[in-house]
Amino acid sequence: MPDTLKLGTRGSPLAMAQARKVAAAIETAQRWPDGYVELVPVTTSGDKVQDRPLAELGGKALWTKELDRALLAGEVSFCVHSMKDVESVRPPEIHIAAVRPRGDVRDRIIGADSIDALKKGAVIGTSSPRRAAQLLRLRPDLKIVTLRGNVERRLKAVESGEIDATLLAAAGLKRLDMSIGTAIPTEIILPAPGQAVIGMECRTNDTRTQSVLTTINNQITYDCVMAERALTRALGASCASPVAAFCVLEDGDLRMRAQLFSEDGSEMVEDRAVFDCGDCNAPAELARALLAKAPDSIRKLFAAR
Repeated sequence: MPDTLKLGTRGSPLAMAQARKVAAAIETAQRWPDGYVELVPVTTSGDKVQDRPLAELGGKALWTKELDRALLAGEVSFCVHSMKDVESVRPPEIHIAAVRPRGDVRDRIIGADSIDALKKGAVIGTSSPRRAAQLLRLRPDLKIVTLRGNVERRLKAVESGEIDATLLAAAGLKRLDMSIGTAIPTEIILPAPGQAVIGMECRTNDTRTQSVLTTINNQITYDCVMAERALTRALGASCASPVAAFCVLEDGDLRMRAQLFSEDGSEMVEDRAVFDCGDCNAPAELARALLAKAPDSIRKLFAAR
């Protein structure tokens, strides 16, 4: 049996729950004993600083840079991430080796039965520019305030009356065995690129770990999330860019729907594309088409403008 694999992960309850699921899947696939994949919690900058928006602190790298350092230093064999939190451009020394089957991509509203049911002028807590823009597009009367932190922190903010409601990812709640809130159809709120996908990264030159991770890869989800990442990469999107995208496999083709918003949600452009699995040029073309017809209020939020 090979040496123990060390799995690097953020230390939040949700990240640990996701990491345990990945470890269990690997142990089952490899017929290794329980606990053979060792979890190594790493505290990230994003976990340390929670009173300011990510865009002010350095963006999505706040979730990955400490894990990247541990991986490249050989302190861990691979890292587990929520793919929506991983920058679309990664260091060449790091390889996205596998993803797990996609979970429920919908957002759930906590604090009300629906967006329509929110009282006039309701205060909504979120740190997501996408969610803020989508909510304001549907309900311009809402007041959006920055709310970061783990799921428990966000739920306490609603329970205490600090805010009236918040949106949380359905997949994350399920991984925490929480059945709360009301799911919002994707026709109303389109998810973030990479939402509900757990991914695994290892060193590009570590073929042994890559081989192990491949045994639990879901290829359909991999193709879909790589297409979504190709879109955000071509857009020059950052954590401050209100972008929504969802790719699915249907009748042998990948079908993607994407939306870009102004910060206040008053303006939006949308388009769709159908393309072959593994084709990352088509999502890039879709990105260019979206930016070409977007007003300045949207284009200024993307580096590829």
